Amino acid sequence: MLVVVAHPDDIDFGTAGTVAQLTKAGSHVAYCLVTSGESGEDDMTVPTLLLADMREAEQTAAASEVGVTELYFLHHSDGLVENGPELRRDIARIIRIEKPDVVITQNPRRNFDSTYGSHPDHLETGEATIRAVYPDARNPRAFCAELLEQGYEPHAVGEVWIHSTEPDLFVDITDVFDMKLRALRSHTSQVAKRDEEFDLEKLLGEWGGGLAKQGEMPEGRIAEAFRVLDTR
Repeated sequence: MLVVVAHPDDIDFGTAGTVAQLTKAGSHVAYCLVTSGESGEDDMTVPTLLLADMREAEQTAAASEVGVTELYFLHHSDGLVENGPELRRDIARIIRIEKPDVVITQNPRRNFDSTYGSHPDHLETGEATIRAVYPDARNPRAFCAELLEQGYEPHAVGEVWIHSTEPDLFVDITDVFDMKLRALRSHTSQVAKRDEEFDLEKLLGEWGGGLAKQGEMPEGRIAEAFRVLDTR
């Protein structure tokens, strides 16, 4: 499995429990981060390059909490992500390297009920990833001057799992919820203040509990949810 998102911590809010379940079952999971999250801090005394290094380190630590050691940072500009040929090529390259059966990515559809749920970088990343899956990663002529000549052979991904408000796949993460929480808390620069203010364990439990209920799981279970796109 390959998980493609815009920013460090995006994975851990939405997908880390599913990743933990997969790695525990023996699956190989890799992460692809489009940006390094260098715009994710209001304190202007923190140098941009330092923040980028800090957030990459936090994401690497978070990944290790759920059994992931393979991370790719594409270093596109945080806040200025564009679904275009350059990003599609970069994601297609990682798909050709990892050759995943499944790609998880963000929802390319704007949610008019949630400003925060529709970050432009998320929308652009989701659409670019789906386009990289089909047709770019499997088409030998796509970016052939760069990818084929560099030895990256085409690869067809079977499914894309999309973070969605209309899910049809619910993953029970109750038994690995503590791993998800540790992964998220690894992003100290981003979640420390939120944890004090909102109690992340309670907040994530409520979110996950709602998804479990939507997925008709027993009372007390916690879930993550996706919309499955068949891309065979």
